[in-house]
Amino acid sequence: MTVRAGREFLAIPGPTTMPDEVLQAMHRPALDIYSSQMVELTESLLADLSKLFATKGKSYIYIANGHGAWEATLSNVLSRGDKLLVLESGRFAIGWGQAAAAMGAEVEVLKGDWRRAVRADEVEARLRQDKDHTIKAIVAVQVDTASGAYNDIEAIGKAIKSTGHPALFMVDTVASLGCMPFEMDKWGVDVAMSGSQKGLMTPPGLGFVAANGRAWEVHKKANLRTPYWDWTEREGSEHYRKYAGTAPVHLLFALRKAIDMLQTEGLENAFERHRLLAEAVRRAVAVWSEGQVLGFNIAEANERSNTVTTVTMNGHDPAALQRYCKEKCGVVLGTGIGELSGQAFRIAHMGHVNAPMILGTLGVVEVGLTALGIPHGRGGTEAAIEYLGENVGA
Repeated sequence: MTVRAGREFLAIPGPTTMPDEVLQAMHRPALDIYSSQMVELTESLLADLSKLFATKGKSYIYIANGHGAWEATLSNVLSRGDKLLVLESGRFAIGWGQAAAAMGAEVEVLKGDWRRAVRADEVEARLRQDKDHTIKAIVAVQVDTASGAYNDIEAIGKAIKSTGHPALFMVDTVASLGCMPFEMDKWGVDVAMSGSQKGLMTPPGLGFVAANGRAWEVHKKANLRTPYWDWTEREGSEHYRKYAGTAPVHLLFALRKAIDMLQTEGLENAFERHRLLAEAVRRAVAVWSEGQVLGFNIAEANERSNTVTTVTMNGHDPAALQRYCKEKCGVVLGTGIGELSGQAFRIAHMGHVNAPMILGTLGVVEVGLTALGIPHGRGGTEAAIEYLGENVGA
């Protein structure tokens, strides 16, 4: 017997649930890619992406996922043999560094802890040791979707600035853009990148990069540049050069609708919605953890992200809970990845999410814990309901 008829709930950290309006925006004939409408669509998206990144710098759209956008950032500012400092807080900055190494860069990892965010003072200390400025760029993620860590990019940016070190600061915002505050210019970020399939509620397939003037100066001398990723190539007057060929027309219509929806809601309201729903999830997990089996992967409360919560399981198989939730109830939880494979599950709360989706997901997790006999504190979903009732005003 199951109770899963109806729409399946995606509670994975990407691709996230897409609004019907975004899906409908793609349901249209192909556009004349040489028309003024196509040019206007591109110009509006590039301007709005720069606003989302909060930069006066230039933005670029790639037909690529986040891994492609990683390569776009690296190839545009690095030369073969350049040294990259990777700030570890989970799997994804490490993955970015591995891409750089494969491209010919020298990579150093500032060793972190999958249960903690990056510590700004450790970044500062490492840069002060680099008296010859051999480090050419520093990479970090704002939210690591494997560990659930939230890195304080503003604090890291201040730490870098305090040293006077000239290295470029590059940040992955794939799991945070449109969901949490990000201030590229104000926080001293030189290059930022993101993807379409998480907070921006659009199908996978678009990667975004924003670059400031400092990055552009380095770009002029970079020798890892290749035609497809090259910013200079994308600055040509012919419109097709913005995409290095044919534009991904239908994905662009989807993105246009998704950004319109964010603008209608208001970015500050979207940030607050994510904060409230994330805290509701955390209230539930805190209660469940009383059973001594479930717990937060990220140890410090202020280092837990507002877009995904990674929940560890001690002595029980998270895959069994995931199977139950999906097959019996129609809720798809994220799996533990990297060092947390087989030890954790993840609850995403980003993008097109609201209270019934989150409370429904929490309720199903609690049903699964009960059905499988996994020890847990009772009343996690009620704690989430109580929190929202107290904090979402009438």
